[in-house]
Amino acid sequence: MEDLEQTPQEVKLIVTEEMRSYIYEISKWARFLSIIGFILAAFLIIGSFGIGAAITANPAMVAQLGPLAGAGAIGITIFYLLLALMYFYPSLLLFRFSNKGKQGILYGDQESLNDAMMNMKSLFKFWGIFTIVIMICYFLFMLLFAASMVKA
Repeated sequence: MEDLEQTPQEVKLIVTEEMRSYIYEISKWARFLSIIGFILAAFLIIGSFGIGAAITANPAMVAQLGPLAGAGAIGITIFYLLLALMYFYPSLLLFRFSNKGKQGILYGDQESLNDAMMNMKSLFKFWGIFTIVIMICYFLFMLLFAASMVKA
């Protein structure tokens, strides 16, 4: 009877030197990838305003855009700004992981390492939700395409 009333013991994980070196190296690559992501997001932001201005200034360009032409200059600008956000947010999470992970490993700071892992969790959660949304959009697109083929 006493076995059922025992409280579970707290599990303690040990971070070995090998694991610390892996996290330190991951932190360096995460910093590199996050900086590249920030640069790409900046280019997308600049490009979003540039293409919007180009479309407004040159109506002949609208004909070259094909299906995107229906959205107009403001719609295309918003589309590119959303793409920039899609690059910026994961890059920000990677950058935070990099800083906190490196600090946690170099100084033995458990709080920083916890924050680093929280940012990594958020990054994977973001990409998981994004992947689900894209898969649903593909499925809906296939349904709409199939429905249009049946009508034709």
